[in-house]
Amino acid sequence: MYHVINPPIPSAPYPELYVPKAEFAAQMEALKAAGWHAVTMDQLRAYWTRGVPLPAGKPIVLTFDNGYVSQYTNALPVLRRLGWVGVENIQLTGLPPSQGGLSESQVRALIKAGWELDTQGISHADLITLGPSALRYQTATARQILRRRYSVPVNWFAYPSGHYNPTVVDALKAAGFVGSETVVPGWAAPGEDPYRLPRLRVVGGTSPQALLAQIAGERSTAPAPPTYP
Repeated sequence: MYHVINPPIPSAPYPELYVPKAEFAAQMEALKAAGWHAVTMDQLRAYWTRGVPLPAGKPIVLTFDNGYVSQYTNALPVLRRLGWVGVENIQLTGLPPSQGGLSESQVRALIKAGWELDTQGISHADLITLGPSALRYQTATARQILRRRYSVPVNWFAYPSGHYNPTVVDALKAAGFVGSETVVPGWAAPGEDPYRLPRLRVVGGTSPQALLAQIAGERSTAPAPPTYP
């Protein structure tokens, strides 16, 4: 799970969510050298449910939350150079102007490059505090807007700040999402509840070696993902 691919700005409320481009690139190179290969959530689900083959290597999903412009300007070139793709969990409104948000043309460029478009809702609202109408707006309406605007499935949801409860899960199911991602560290496995999938947050200052060690640590406490020739 990544957020801003840039050095932190002085006024950043959460500077740990900023990963500079050079740091991100070094992490990606280290992952590739260790035998990993980036895939999308839809690809992963197709393998889990129908046995559709994945690319060679150990599969890992790189998610980018909120829709920061640096995900287009800085992350996309790095992944394109490696022949990899990402998953954009976009929110439609609410990013501070100082941090920047993706334009429609930039989202289309990500999709053209093979990225998967998913969502965190309209405005990164705390879903567990919302009434039925507002919850439908943040889930079903967000999916409808994105599907109509970009002609892509938008099958997955990422919980804003990791907040969810059974009512939120029911709203996602009613909206047609096939699953969702939490901020709980860990490895997703095919036998898990698809609406409570864990992820590993990557924070600024994480060296490539530390990232690989962190991944290895998470793998030791969860079912190992499959490997492919």
